[in-house]
Amino acid sequence: MNGPELVEPVFHFLDNAIREYGDYLYMGLVYVSIPLIGWILSGGLRRKQSAQEHTSIIVIHTPMRPPPVPPPIIGRHSDSFSDDDGDSFAA
Repeated sequence: MNGPELVEPVFHFLDNAIREYGDYLYMGLVYVSIPLIGWILSGGLRRKQSAQEHTSIIVIHTPMRPPPVPPPIIGRHSDSFSDDDGDSFAA
């Protein structure tokens, strides 16, 4: 016997149970799910922390340093061109 042949009786049982008692199963699951959702939303799935366990947060304040000096901008100096009149497009 292989896997599908072994679980076939289980599937038949579940099909018959759902066919006969499906309404009752549905209403039971609805009534069970309401407290379950409330328990989950109230923090039921979170792990409980023991009173001895403390979480430490370490804050390190670093001294403020002035920002670095920006590099010089190339081509901004007016003395890089040797025009006497200061107008490079004079006609």
